[in-house]
Amino acid sequence: MKTILFDLDGTLTDSGEGIINCASLALEKLGLPVPDRENMRVFVGPPLRESFPKFGVRDEDVEEAIAIYRSRYVPIGMFENTPYPGIRAMLAALKVQGHRLYVATSKPESMAKSILEKFELTNYFEAICGATLDGSRDTKEGVIAYTLSQIECYDEILMVGDTQYDVLGAAENGIRTIGVSWGYGKADDMIAAGAIKIAHSPAELLKVLL
Repeated sequence: MKTILFDLDGTLTDSGEGIINCASLALEKLGLPVPDRENMRVFVGPPLRESFPKFGVRDEDVEEAIAIYRSRYVPIGMFENTPYPGIRAMLAALKVQGHRLYVATSKPESMAKSILEKFELTNYFEAICGATLDGSRDTKEGVIAYTLSQIECYDEILMVGDTQYDVLGAAENGIRTIGVSWGYGKADDMIAAGAIKIAHSPAELLKVLL
């Protein structure tokens, strides 16, 4: 049986609307220009501490930007979100086959759990592992390492994600990644980072995993 780690944003759920809305608010409050929504898509996936400086936030203002972001994200933004069509059926099929499923996300763990509970996806996973609010664990590499520490034993293990950060973080932990094209990353970037396969729908992903 396989142990499969799933990214959350852009892989299981389409969370772009809420993330972009909250990041835009933070930039606006700090008096910085707010790019168009297409350019803001890069906020989906990577840790906020990496993303905000790319949009002009000074190092000394990053924590303030994150606080503004979370002031909207926790009550509103994280639920401006929806599971991708076919995700629930795919997870159910994997579970029936006996595979062990985990979430490994750069999103704060408490928020990831709330989102998955909202959409009634929690029961498909052995554990939901994410970042810490204080930034002590927020890289993909760190989150995957933490997830592996929660697994007692496994035979074959795979990562599933939508960005090069998933691929690179998994590789740092000795894990291969299957990329998905329906999220916020680019297939070419994932392949260049070492993804072994790109799936273009949850149904195709299920066939690859099985």
